[in-house]
Amino acid sequence: MDYKKLGLKSGIEIHQQLDTNKLFCNCPSELRDDEPDTRIKRKLSAVAGETGKIDIAAAHEQKKKRFYAYEAYDNSTCEVELDQAPPRLINEEALRIALQIALMLNAKPVDYVQVMRKTVVDGSNTSGFQRTALIAREGYVETESGRVSIPSVCLEEDAARRITTTKDSVTFRLDRLGIPLVEITTGPEIISPEQAKEVAAYIGMVLRSTGKVKRGLGTIRQDVNVSIKKGTRVEIKGVQDLKSIPDVIENEIQRQLEIINSDKKVDKEVRKANKDNSTSYLRPMPGPARMYPETDLPPIKTTIKGIELPKLLTEQFKEIEEKHKLSKELSQQIVKQGIDLDKYVKKYKNIPVNVIASTLVETPKELKKRFGVEVEDFEKQVQPIFEKLNNDEIPRSAVLEILVEIAEGKKVDYLKYKTASTDEIEAEIKKLVEEKPELNIGALMGVIMGKFKGKIDGKQAMEILRKYK
Repeated sequence: MDYKKLGLKSGIEIHQQLDTNKLFCNCPSELRDDEPDTRIKRKLSAVAGETGKIDIAAAHEQKKKRFYAYEAYDNSTCEVELDQAPPRLINEEALRIALQIALMLNAKPVDYVQVMRKTVVDGSNTSGFQRTALIAREGYVETESGRVSIPSVCLEEDAARRITTTKDSVTFRLDRLGIPLVEITTGPEIISPEQAKEVAAYIGMVLRSTGKVKRGLGTIRQDVNVSIKKGTRVEIKGVQDLKSIPDVIENEIQRQLEIINSDKKVDKEVRKANKDNSTSYLRPMPGPARMYPETDLPPIKTTIKGIELPKLLTEQFKEIEEKHKLSKELSQQIVKQGIDLDKYVKKYKNIPVNVIASTLVETPKELKKRFGVEVEDFEKQVQPIFEKLNNDEIPRSAVLEILVEIAEGKKVDYLKYKTASTDEIEAEIKKLVEEKPELNIGALMGVIMGKFKGKIDGKQAMEILRKYK
C-alpha cells in the first residue's frame, strides 16, 4: 500500500499498569481467582460532563439497560472500590513513577495535577466514572521515519475485571479496579504500520526500563487510531501485542477503503481488535462531554525533585554485551529477566561468564523442552551446583543432569558426578584408541563420554583425544 497517497494518519495510546498499591487506596494490586467474599448489584446512569451535555458513548451504554454485579474480597479490596467511601489521596509512588516515565519520553510535567472524572457507564467502574489526571505534555520519541509527538501522559485507575456477560447483566471483579495505569498518547504523525509498531516497541522498552511496571498478559494494552483521506478517525481498542499492530492498521485501512469505494460515509467510532486482527464495532467515539473535575481530591503541586532516570534497557543490553563479551540475545535475556550477572561472576570466578549466563537463561528452557520438567526457584537451586563447578568438583556436562534430578524431587548425590582426574581420562582414552583403531574420532568420543558419564567435560575429553587420534 502507498500510505502517503492514502493519507494515512495513525496514533497510539498505551496503557501500562504500575507495580504499586492501588491509586486511591492502600489495597494491593493483585488479581485473585479464589471465591469472592462480597457481591453487590447496581445499575449505572450517565451524567452531564463539564460541557453540560451527556457524552454520546455514555448514552449508548445506558441504552443497554444492564445490571452490573461486582465481586470483592474482604482483605484486598475496600469501600473505595465499592464506591462507598471517597478516594484517598493519590498514591505518591505511582505519581513519581509516572513522572519518571514522562521525563524519559521528553515530556514536560504540568504545574498542578488535577484529578478528573471520565464518565464510564459500561459497568467497569462502580462509580460510573474513571479517575484520570494529566501529568505531562509535549513529549516525543524519535523513529527512523521521523519524530512522533506525545501530547499527553496521564495517570489513571484501571477498570474492574470482566468475569461473565449475559444479555442483561455483566459480572465484574474489583481486584483490578484502581490499579494505577500510565496512559501515553502519541500524536497522529505515524505514517506507516511499521512505524506504529516501532513507536509502541520503544515506549514499551522505556516503561520496562523503570523496573516499576507490571509484566504479563493484560498488564499493558494498546489502542490504535487510524484515519485515511475521505475516511475518518477510528479508535481500535485492545491490540494485545506488537506483532498485531501493522495487521490491525492495514485491515482498518482496507475496511475504510471499501466503505469509501461504496460511496458511503466512514463513521467515527470505537472498534475492538479481534483475535484475527480484524475489528468489530464497540461504541460511538466519545467526546469532551464525559470529563468533569474530581471534587473529592485537591490539586497536587507537581515536583520532580529527587526523581532519577534509569538507564534504558537498550543501554543495559549493550553494557552487558560489551562488558562480558556475550551474544546480543543472551545479554538481552540477562537484563529482561533481571539477573544480577555481576554478582555471579564475582562469586564464581572459575566458571566462564558465558557458562553462568547460558545456564541461568537457556537451561530452564532446555529442561522444559527436552525433559518436560521445571525447577522451582531456579536461581536458588543452581547456586550449590555453581559452587561445585567453581571448585572443579563436577564437570559442566553434569549440570543439566543434576538439575533434572532436582526437578524430579530427588536428593542429589554429588559424589557420583565427581570429576574424573586428567590422568584417569588420558589413560582411558589412550587405551581405547589402541584397542579400537578402526573407530573415527566421533565414535571414540561417544564411547568416552558414555564411560565417564557426568564425570568429564566434553571439551577436555576432545582435546586429549586429538593427541592420540
